[in-house]
Amino acid sequence: MNLTIKDIAQMANVSQGTVSKVINNYKGISEETKKKVMDIINQSGYEPNFSARSLATKKSNLIGLIYAGRINVDMTHSYFNEILSSFKKNIGLLGYDILMFSNEKFNTDNGSYIARCRHFNVDGCLIIAGEEVEEATYDIALEGLPCIGIDIELKGPKASYIMTDNVGLARKVVEYLYLHAIKKIGFIGGKFDSPVSTYRKQGFLEAMNQFGLEICEDWIQYGDFHEESGYVAMKRILQSKKLPEAVFSTSDMMALGALQAIKEAGLNCPQDIRLIGCDDIAACRYSHPKLTTVKQDKEKFGKLSAYMLDDLINDRSQLKPVFIDSELIIRESC
Repeated sequence: MNLTIKDIAQMANVSQGTVSKVINNYKGISEETKKKVMDIINQSGYEPNFSARSLATKKSNLIGLIYAGRINVDMTHSYFNEILSSFKKNIGLLGYDILMFSNEKFNTDNGSYIARCRHFNVDGCLIIAGEEVEEATYDIALEGLPCIGIDIELKGPKASYIMTDNVGLARKVVEYLYLHAIKKIGFIGGKFDSPVSTYRKQGFLEAMNQFGLEICEDWIQYGDFHEESGYVAMKRILQSKKLPEAVFSTSDMMALGALQAIKEAGLNCPQDIRLIGCDDIAACRYSHPKLTTVKQDKEKFGKLSAYMLDDLINDRSQLKPVFIDSELIIRESC
């Protein structure tokens, strides 16, 4: 016979909340009541389940994980996967489990994540954003549920977000090239309306203007952060009347596609065109030539997300957005 907390409460002639408090060793329950409840539990072989424990604490110790956006974000994306691995480790050490929400249905009907958060009684959410984010995603922050966003600007009473300093990241790339007498620089961005790509383009243009470098519109192209789009974007750059000395791609995947296009055109990297990517995914270290890239501290992303979310859940503080610095990793392509 599978007993429930309701059965134990009826047998002990107490409320379900009292049983839950006894199970969780809460104060304020008389020794007599504790003994009566525990005797029934021991004699019946009842094993407290997750619901029984959460009833008294008002917490589920569950974190909702949402991959938001129609494109460029899922478990196979190496950049986000490394962040999630760090988050999973650190949020687990804080005593939480992770519940992943599918967004496939919500891509078509823009349904409410809030309803599912309430149904599963999650304590908070980690939201990892790709492109074309559903409006329903922002409702979570506005509703007041504790949540931390990765690459998505969340605003709400218990919300904050973490991003790389994308403007500074792009400026760092242009500055490095300028200091090595490389002045003709191209740019491959993500989708035209991508916030991350927009910030990186902003930094790129600011640095180009600061150093008085020519901005050639033919050398500014866009993809979707995936390899094939980088290949196509680089092909368009190579069709221009004059070629850049270097190209900065806002993702490593697009940079790898661009590298293939350079090789197919009979050119050499870095002798003819230098190439810099962004993210420092594992493939950078095995391409030929090895890809120069801008490393984002994915371990730090995950750890900060866990600790910040825990603070929001426990009302310890109101947190401002965090912008993380990046590191230029020089390899053979530059």
